[in-house]
Amino acid sequence: MTITTHSPLTVTLGSSGVTPEDVVAVARHDAQVTVAQDALDAVAKVRAHIDDLAHSETPAYGISTGFGALANRHIPAELRTQLQKSLIRSHAAGMGPAVEREVVRAIMFLRAKTLASGRTGVRPVVLQTMVDVLNAGITPVVREFGSLGCSGDLAPLSHCALVLMGEGEAEGPDGVRYGGRGEPAVAELLAEHGIEPVTLAEKEGLALVNGTEGMLGMLLMAIADLRQLLTTADITAALSVEALLGTDQVFLPELHAALRPHPGQAAAADNMLRVLSNSAIVASHRINDTKVQDAYSLRCAPQVAGAIRDTVDHAALVASRELA
Repeated sequence: MTITTHSPLTVTLGSSGVTPEDVVAVARHDAQVTVAQDALDAVAKVRAHIDDLAHSETPAYGISTGFGALANRHIPAELRTQLQKSLIRSHAAGMGPAVEREVVRAIMFLRAKTLASGRTGVRPVVLQTMVDVLNAGITPVVREFGSLGCSGDLAPLSHCALVLMGEGEAEGPDGVRYGGRGEPAVAELLAEHGIEPVTLAEKEGLALVNGTEGMLGMLLMAIADLRQLLTTADITAALSVEALLGTDQVFLPELHAALRPHPGQAAAADNMLRVLSNSAIVASHRINDTKVQDAYSLRCAPQVAGAIRDTVDHAALVASRELA
């Protein structure tokens, strides 16, 4: 049995959506990101609608009004860019150590995916700038504490959005830090890679931070890790059966289907049975074996690993719905 991973060199954002494997590829393996033309067209079309709302006399939340308790306050056109900037700056309030680079890349890629859906109201330039930052290997510094989780990963996303504005803190692809005390400004890092900072227009600050990409990114990578660990556990358990001169007959699919038809248990038993297939060691004692049964730790390994697999599958179902 071999453990294989799917790691595309390029991931395209478009109408077809993205997979968990795409997220891992971008977050961990620096896969390049492109934006399909149909996605850019959809983003531009919705942005035109936002512009119409911005020029309308009818109030529109986050476009011509304040946020939250200030939703009834009208914001004149000349102050709307400042409003969006202030939203990002005020919410970039994370504390503690910086989170891992792969987590930040997952956050940014997932938010770019959301922007590419054409439902957030940003201009195409905002989406393209986020993709350019990812492809340049620039990593915003996001702090560990301060997110609201299911109510919105506002702080982590705000720290990412600050970098698009040429502010905040970030690391270049070489690991050099920008934006801290005594360090060059993030705008200089962007300029080194030919990236122009974004000046946010109506709705765009809200669109950049109102999501749960922090939780989702970490969940998707945890699921990928757990699935590889579970496969490794099945292989290890099978080799333990072989080393202790156990039997492979307790892993037959008809037994598990008849007694406890849990999908995860069946998958684990199948893995172990395939590892042990054609084993000369198992075959050597199959006929003259005097043992009544193997130890629990051997014959019930699929039941233990199977319960974990079923739990991971449930988490993956939740993640797939969030990803959609």
